[in-house]
Amino acid sequence: MPTYLLIDNGSVQASATLQLRQVAQMVSERTGKPIHPVSLMHANRIAIDQLGGQAANTFEVFLREQLHKGEREFVALPLFFGVSRALTSFVPDKLSILKEEFGDFTLRLADVTYPMPDGEASLAEVIKDHILQSIDEKDVSARAVLTDHGSPIAKVTNVRKHLAEATRQLLPAHIKLDQAVMERREGKEYDFNGDLLEDYLTQQAQQGVTSVAVIMMFFLPGRHAGPDGDVEDICQNVMNQYPELSVSISPLISEHPLLVDILVKRLHDL
Repeated sequence: MPTYLLIDNGSVQASATLQLRQVAQMVSERTGKPIHPVSLMHANRIAIDQLGGQAANTFEVFLREQLHKGEREFVALPLFFGVSRALTSFVPDKLSILKEEFGDFTLRLADVTYPMPDGEASLAEVIKDHILQSIDEKDVSARAVLTDHGSPIAKVTNVRKHLAEATRQLLPAHIKLDQAVMERREGKEYDFNGDLLEDYLTQQAQQGVTSVAVIMMFFLPGRHAGPDGDVEDICQNVMNQYPELSVSISPLISEHPLLVDILVKRLHDL
């Protein structure tokens, strides 16, 4: 039987690893397969006492341990929205290094959660639900903004754009859904990212909008998302400047039960 991994990019925040473990456990319970939560990077820097005494798994170290045990077949389930460089460059590079040391082995990579060009209808349902949870549906001036980290790769940003459009088809007509990024590189060549969240919220406040829901296109808590994260700081800073503006922040994707359905489907589709 293959060794199954649920992989994310990784974070130095313990909350990210703890939530990744919960998602892996739920997928394991649904599929009857042991699913190992494994971060590509960073998580090995988290103190063990913040993780219940169990160190976080990181990709190269975990595979090396399994290969030493004689395992030669792996299946990786990506907790990624689209096909980023982490999947097209980092993972293949690590596999090449390990194959030089251990000889040939296989790793099958399941599809991402929102594969282009068709997307994933269930993820649009997640975003719709989080919007409706985060705004007053009776507010005819309701504003929501789908916010991701930002990427220097246009194909990654196109995932957010496609998801936003798919979600709009599910919303009541009076609810306006915009898009923004938490951060982006300077320069016109990166304009495909769209507005910075801080700029978007400032513009809304200056136009007299009094309520905006920031819809998180983030799977897990960490330095950017969740309590005391960068997104929360950005929202609070704008509200401090414009006290008449109220900003609410949606739950994370991992907090919605449909995410597990999507991941189970990805495994079944292999």
